[in-house]
Amino acid sequence: MYHHSRNHQEEENKDRFLMLRQVLNIIFMLGAVVGVLLYFYQNKTMGTVVIVVAMVFKMVECVLRLLK
Repeated sequence: MYHHSRNHQEEENKDRFLMLRQVLNIIFMLGAVVGVLLYFYQNKTMGTVVIVVAMVFKMVECVLRLLK
């Protein structure tokens, strides 16, 4: 049996960025993989740039996690 808590609104607020964080994490992971592949198989400079851009997405996700 499901029990409603008094802090239902609080629980929803805790996860208000969950979907956005998941999307940002997916972008980060894809960017990191593409960046590593570029780094090792194509152009080291371009691979580094792609990895750094992917890291920006991860940093934004971390900030949202702190703001929850």
